[in-house]
Amino acid sequence: MNQRRPIREQEVALIHHMLQHVQLNPADYPIDELVEEYEGGKMGSISLGGNPEAYAGDVVQVNYIDSDQTPVVITLTKDEHNRLLDLDFWKVDFSKLLEYPTPEKVVFQ
Repeated sequence: MNQRRPIREQEVALIHHMLQHVQLNPADYPIDELVEEYEGGKMGSISLGGNPEAYAGDVVQVNYIDSDQTPVVITLTKDEHNRLLDLDFWKVDFSKLLEYPTPEKVVFQ
């Protein structure tokens, strides 16, 4: 992982949208102001805090098509204390994320 950095507004907006879609109140899932990027930020995955050794499953998963038409799967995970753990991006060809998704561009599975 890299150094911690402030979470971006677009990341918060996406997380809140994903939580609300599964009828969870974002206020019940506080987000740390500082996050860590995975893979140097290449695909957009971030650690939201939580305990990575206490992974307790996926909260919600969405699909997104990047600007190069490559599918991306985005998963919001939690730990056993019901704290947000990761916002994980998996671009199917492992290439760099070109355009960060906005809530209206994601499709729920």
